[in-house]
This record gives sequence, structure tokens and C-alpha cells, in this order.
Amino acid sequence: MDRVDFTPPGDDVAERADAYAAAPLLNCLLREVAQPLPDQGERHVYRLPGSGRLLRVRGERRPAEPEVYADGDWRRVDHTELVKLVAEELTRHTGVSNHELPAEMTDSRDAVAALLTAREGATAPDDPYLRSEQSLITGHPYHPAPKARGGGPVAGWLPYAPEAYARFPLVLLGLREDAVVEEGDVSALDAFGEAPPGYRLLPAHPWQLDLVGTGLADAFADGRLIRLGTTGTEVWPTAAIRTVYGPAEDLFLKFSLDVRITNDVRRLWRHDLLKLQRTDTAVRDAFAASAGPAAWLSDRGYRTADFAFEELAVLVRDGLRDHLLPGTTPLLAAGLVEGFEGNPLDGTADPAAWWEAYLRQVVPPALTAFADHGVVLEAHLQNTLVSVDADGMPAQALYRDAEGVKLLTDVDRGAGWERLVYCLVVNNLVEIAGALAERHPELDPWPSVRAELARHDLPEVTELLASPTLPGKTNLLLRWTGADGADARYLPLPNPLVNPPAR
Repeated sequence: MDRVDFTPPGDDVAERADAYAAAPLLNCLLREVAQPLPDQGERHVYRLPGSGRLLRVRGERRPAEPEVYADGDWRRVDHTELVKLVAEELTRHTGVSNHELPAEMTDSRDAVAALLTAREGATAPDDPYLRSEQSLITGHPYHPAPKARGGGPVAGWLPYAPEAYARFPLVLLGLREDAVVEEGDVSALDAFGEAPPGYRLLPAHPWQLDLVGTGLADAFADGRLIRLGTTGTEVWPTAAIRTVYGPAEDLFLKFSLDVRITNDVRRLWRHDLLKLQRTDTAVRDAFAASAGPAAWLSDRGYRTADFAFEELAVLVRDGLRDHLLPGTTPLLAAGLVEGFEGNPLDGTADPAAWWEAYLRQVVPPALTAFADHGVVLEAHLQNTLVSVDADGMPAQALYRDAEGVKLLTDVDRGAGWERLVYCLVVNNLVEIAGALAERHPELDPWPSVRAELARHDLPEVTELLASPTLPGKTNLLLRWTGADGADARYLPLPNPLVNPPAR
């Protein structure tokens, strides 16, 4: 299988942006709507059932060079034409029209162009962990608009974009003590500066404040909020954009952003914050009771204002150093798939051993948390860190984000297992396996996955290893039909654990 090169002749930014943006959009269309036709050579041909049109692409994991058949010949379509094609097809396929999502698809492509341009004049961080977090130009490989930034002007968000290698100081606010709402251990916030008597420190993301705009004018006018300058150190935005890492403090902070990014408006919602401590405690207990080196980056607590509970909320998350095995380097799993300088997938001399080590670190914590503690980790690529040793071999898994965790006391066991399989197997293992197999075509990754899963005595695992299908999330149809961002609907995908893809 050939890796798709997104660098066309002449290295034209517009063409590269088209290619980066087209790949996840095509993945969604081909997975959720299109009907594959028998292979006809190097390019794969699909029928679009709504219109009957034929579409063909090059490549599988990251489809490229889309063409439609018209007037007896194949004609290349650019991203603008592809968006129009998808919109027409989905309108026919669902009977529902949608003007918002096509605009997001265009916004996503334009954001990619801005990021590519910004990168030409920027320097990637020296730290391999930060490089991995800031590597995601494509982003979610199965979302129609993974890089959309709310349609706002580029100048509003680009200074805070991880993909542009951004780093910046946080804004320091003083919040009057009688307006403070907090839960958990947020003492680390007080180390960012000094608040005057009667106030508490409240760090804020600069983009967050820009988005709130005049909504805080009254609070500044009557003294509930005061400005105290900026932090003396800089933070680095991670792949999650609204979550930043402060290397000097070894601390993660997560903020509210009133911007739709992928499926959700990325606000720290009140209902999620109010259940944060219960969820995080359940996960911490699960990891503490389990053998092995895996670690949970705890969401310790939050601080906010009673008059702007969601808008000004800041969540405090564990840093890395106290959790890492000595001599290891953490890397974002999503970065392994996307690629960055120093990616161990590029340099491993023994891909089979590397893959077995990855499985040995990543799979047991998620299955044990489910089986023994009723905890459903959101173990997808963006919430999984893998720490590697000096030779680049996986030595430890670290998981994060209590907001995405589900507890079996709150959800049906079958629904919880389906979510775990989607996050861990479809979103994580399938993608890492594909990226590794592209580099090492002789590797068959699936026997090792079967062996690792089979070590866990769970009836659901037995069923999974015999099931002809896996659950694939329908992000395109979810967004097109206006479903709630937290909703999850799945369609059956071929299960490579039962029928490995032809090589």
C-alpha cells in the first residue's frame, strides 16, 4: 500500500490544502454513503447512491485525487467541487438540507491553507512530545471538517493554533472571592501570579476572552473581574487546541472556547464540570488498583466565576513528569499516525516487536478499567499518549480527559462496550496499524491484536473476535442531520480481526 503524498509538484499551498482537507471528507463519504464497486486497478471506484454518479480515488487510508465520471471520461474535482458534490449527495441520501456543514468544510480547508502558510515561517518545538501534539494538519481522519475554527477571521485564532507551532502567555484575571466557584484541587492556579487582597487568580486563554467579547464588560466595570497582566511563562496549545501545556509548571489547563471544533462547541459545560470529580475519582481508583505502568492524567478540579460559569471555567490537569517512567519520552498517539520529525514509526527496525509493545501498553489498561471497575475510557488517538524508551519502543500508556469517560453505573454495558471498541480499536488500533503497515508492507498487524485481546477474559472480547463487523462512527451523517455533538451513531465496518484486509 502506497503512502499518499500531499506535496504536489511546485509545493503549492492551495493544492496541498485541498489534498489535506479532501482526505478526511472522502473518508467520511466513502465509509458512510458510497457503495464500492469491484476494483478496477490502481484507483478505487464508488457509486454515490443518491445521484448514481461514479467517484474514484487513489489510495485507501487517505484517499486522494478524487475524480467523477461525466460525459464518458473521468474529471478531477478540487475541494470546492467536492464539497458541492457531497452536499448534493447527502441532500438526496438523507432528504435533509444543510447549509452550515458545507461552510464548515470550506472553513476547514481554508484553515489548513492558513496553517501551512504559517508553518513556513515557524519553527517546530524542540521537545518531541510537543512536536507530536502540534503535528495534526489533517486531524481527525474521519471527520468532514476537522480543522474548522468557527468561521472567524484567521487572525483571531492563528496565534493560538497548535498546528502553527504556537506558544503564548495566558491572561491573568483577578476574580473577586465572593464570585469564585471551584471544586477539587486547583491550588496550582495560584502559582501563576499574585492576586490582590479579596481576589483569586483566574488564568484565561486569550482566544477565550476574545470570543466572550463584551459579555464580561459589566463584571470588569463593577470590579468582580480585574486584569492582572499575563503569565511570566508561555504555554503550548496541544492537539485539543483549548488544552494547553505549561512545561515550566508541568501542568495542563483546559479552557472553554465557544467555537465548534469537529462535532462539539468546545465549552466546559456546567453538567460536565459538576460530575468531573466523581468521574475522575473512579478512573484514578481504577488505575491505582491495576498492575502495570499505565497512568491516568487526573483532572484535579476547576475554578470559575458564578456569573460566567462556563465561559470562564478553567480545568486543572496533571502534568507528565510525576507519571512517566524514567528515561522515557511521551508522544501523542495521533501524532504517530499523522507524522512528525522523530516519529518512532519511521525509524523502527523491528515493526512487529514495536507493534506488540504498543498493544501491550495500550490495550490492557482500557480493558481492565472496563472489566474490573466499570470505567469506559475514551481511548482514542487524541486521548492516548504512549511513552517510548531510548530506542523508540513503547514502554507506557498514559490516558487523559475525564470529560469523555463514561461509567457503567450511568450507561448501558452494551453501549459502553461499543464506545470502547470504537475508541480503542477503530479509532486507535486500526489507525496505528495502518500507519505502521504503510511503512512496513510485510507486516500483518492483526494476529498480534487478536492475541493481545484474547488474553483478557471478557465475554465481550470473545464476541468481538468472532464478529464480522466493528462499529464505525458516522461523523458526516451526524453533522449533516444536526445530531447532538455528544451523540454517537455507528455503522458496521468490516472487522480485520476476523477477515484481515487483502495485502
